[in-house]
Amino acid sequence: MDELNARVEDPSLWERPADAQAVMRERTQLATQIEAVRAIERELTDTVEYAEMADEEGDEASLEEARATLRALKERAARAELEALLSGEADGNDAYLEVNSGAGGTESNDWAAMLLRMYSRWANAHGYAVEVEEETGGEQAGIKSATIQIKGPNAYGWLKSESGVHRLVRISPYDSSARRHTSFASVGVSPVVDDTIEIDINPADVRTDTYRASGAGGQHINKTDSAVRLTHLPSNTVVACQAGRSQHQNREQAWKMLRARMYEIELQKREAAAQALADAQTDIGWGHQIRSYVLQPYQMVKDLRTEVETSDTQGVLDGDLDAFMGAALAQRVGVTRDEAAG
Repeated sequence: MDELNARVEDPSLWERPADAQAVMRERTQLATQIEAVRAIERELTDTVEYAEMADEEGDEASLEEARATLRALKERAARAELEALLSGEADGNDAYLEVNSGAGGTESNDWAAMLLRMYSRWANAHGYAVEVEEETGGEQAGIKSATIQIKGPNAYGWLKSESGVHRLVRISPYDSSARRHTSFASVGVSPVVDDTIEIDINPADVRTDTYRASGAGGQHINKTDSAVRLTHLPSNTVVACQAGRSQHQNREQAWKMLRARMYEIELQKREAAAQALADAQTDIGWGHQIRSYVLQPYQMVKDLRTEVETSDTQGVLDGDLDAFMGAALAQRVGVTRDEAAG
């Protein structure tokens, strides 16, 4: 922190706006982490003193209150320890999260909608804002695809390990014979990039399609071809936006999303530990899943990379994902450190 403060006080830094913004962003992130640890320390000291007084007075109700506070502090400390590992180039950024249904028709469309709800609930529980950028509904139920932007500190750092294929096994609510079905959906996560990060995309390599938006958004949304889809032809990367009220707004936002996706591709090239993510997204089907959600014949959610599992399937589908994200983050950082040491 002292080194960062010295760099901020260097007058020559402000002659390079991009460098200055990067340093200030890093300084703010470190200051936030330090203050979080100090807040835990202060609350721990106060709680211990409160518990000692309650013990001397034989106040069991106050003692139980202190125990509950200590348990909550333990969870906060564990999360702060994990957040200290979020040191990747774009970990502190907001994130785009895209969900696409896989093979299986209505079943997979419904599963994609369940995943979208799961991540939205996780985001809301952690104080993040969620904005829908694009959503294409399924023919009978659920969604074929959707992209949301999740805004908040370290959103990308937490979510980046969620990229890959997610597999659901359950008794189908759409099968009159009540048979067990397996469904797949893919999740892709990209960091939201700002203007200080140079992403060079040749406009000649991008095909632009406009179409009539669908879904919620008011009467105006279906009157014109306001939705925009961009396809980066060399990489076959596709993004779409229909959240804006005009084609101009959607085009501008779609370009931001495309820059984010191309930046994520570049990050994957530079991070050896992220190669598994690229492999996992090659196909939405058997053999490429990162996590299985089994609702029948038993209840189990298991991450196939970290071996973390739980029988609280409803809790997970309601957004309780911290154990999975934390384990994946620790594993990813461990792999990166091992490779750097080697």
